[in-house]
Amino acid sequence: MNDTARVGPNKVVSITYRILDEDGTLLEQVDLPVSYVHGGRSNLIEKVERALDGHAVGDEVEVTLTPTEGFGEHDPSLTYTDDLENVPEQFRKVGAQVEMQNDRGEVKTFVVSRIENGKLTVDGNHPLAGKHLKFILKIDAVRDATEEELRDGVAPMTTVH
Repeated sequence: MNDTARVGPNKVVSITYRILDEDGTLLEQVDLPVSYVHGGRSNLIEKVERALDGHAVGDEVEVTLTPTEGFGEHDPSLTYTDDLENVPEQFRKVGAQVEMQNDRGEVKTFVVSRIENGKLTVDGNHPLAGKHLKFILKIDAVRDATEEELRDGVAPMTTVH
């Protein structure tokens, strides 16, 4: 097989993937290919991108991540609980997203993670923070990146992971 069909720098790589926790429970599955520029400014986790290097279309790659390698440790200082009556009505459901700004003007998105006993909890941690994860990735396509993709460092439909 020639190098044009292998994952490497300046290639647009299209993948599907599953993320499992350390017990093997499926946490996320993406069946429609997402694309990124390998070695570009993608949002792909560094260890995941490195693991794909040199692989070809059709290959399945497994990568295990510690919390530090993945989405970080769970930071309890990013979790806040307040009385439900102090929270606007539109945010009173689990999964609702709330943007909050600190005194330095930095904005962060928090997700309502729990409502119980008249209290509502929001969490600014990534939902996968603090977890040991296994990524199972399948390479669906590899092609040369266009000049525009190389300049921007991203490909169409680049994902968060």
